[in-house]
Amino acid sequence: MIFDVWKDIQKKKLQPAYLLIGEEAFLMQETLRHIVQASLLDEEKDFNLSIYDMEETAVETALEDAETLPFMGDRRVVVMKNPIFLTSEKKKEKVEHRIEKLEEYINSPAPYTVVVLVAPYEKLDERKKITKLLKKQATVIEMKSLSDSEAVKWMENVAQEAKVEIAKDALDQLLILTAGDLMVIHQELQKLSTYVGDNGIVTVETVNLLVARTLEQNIFDLIDHVIHRRSKEALQIFYDLLKNNEEPIKILSLLVNQFRLILQVKELSTVGYGQQQIASTVKVHPFRVKLALQQARLFQTEELATILMELAEADYEMKTGKKDKQLLLELFLLKLFNQEEQKRKRHN
Repeated sequence: MIFDVWKDIQKKKLQPAYLLIGEEAFLMQETLRHIVQASLLDEEKDFNLSIYDMEETAVETALEDAETLPFMGDRRVVVMKNPIFLTSEKKKEKVEHRIEKLEEYINSPAPYTVVVLVAPYEKLDERKKITKLLKKQATVIEMKSLSDSEAVKWMENVAQEAKVEIAKDALDQLLILTAGDLMVIHQELQKLSTYVGDNGIVTVETVNLLVARTLEQNIFDLIDHVIHRRSKEALQIFYDLLKNNEEPIKILSLLVNQFRLILQVKELSTVGYGQQQIASTVKVHPFRVKLALQQARLFQTEELATILMELAEADYEMKTGKKDKQLLLELFLLKLFNQEEQKRKRHN
């Protein structure tokens, strides 16, 4: 687990070479921050921290730096970002890399330098000799989306570092309002901890007061109110969005995205896919999948397909100017309310 790696780094159990892989940008950023913080004092960073973009700089230039003795300190950190040569991507590179130099270095790294390759890619080319060597010799850390339990543990740690407590229902609400986006959660936790002060308690009321709802979250809530036949609340969200100058066509687009996601997770869960597998397949955050699964249970597949067809028709009418945009959305919502009411009557 990534938290165990962070603990080792914080205890200054540093390795000569790290390979960070994955598309979870915040975890990548935090892991790199931990490595630099454990390796160098603040006053040493100007002299002993070097960051190179491998799309702009040849790898041997970075390695020359890695082999240079640190100045006014015990350690040097050399960061190599975007090592496109580890992937199978065929795009024309601006620079030529002498990969054999990197192979030589990885086999015999400088004892006073920490080299970090930051590879923000879903996967590397496992057939390449350098990729195999790095996976064998370097410490490989994969930047995967956190599970719900991992996210909660991490949030509790962030709150602890900020010297505040956070209630369980506040944690849950913060996850919902941010759709599990770690960078946004981190920013919001800093804001919440400043608001309650040292040794304060972040409650669900504090979260609702200070954490803004995203447009996507408002759309999720709108659909949730419709499903549970809370027409007043759903329409309130809809009219609030219009008051905030949200374009009807944008609201429609997000409704399409959410209902399409609900249909996708329903179909994939039916054939046995788990939450993480679904997230990986449809390329969305696992927490969004969790919320969509909750809504998917309340629809039949055929209902979702019909809803998407109705939204497609509304989109066509909106773009061709056949009907007023706001009226089209109102009619769609009223039709959904009616369908949900009919379902309730059939089940009673």
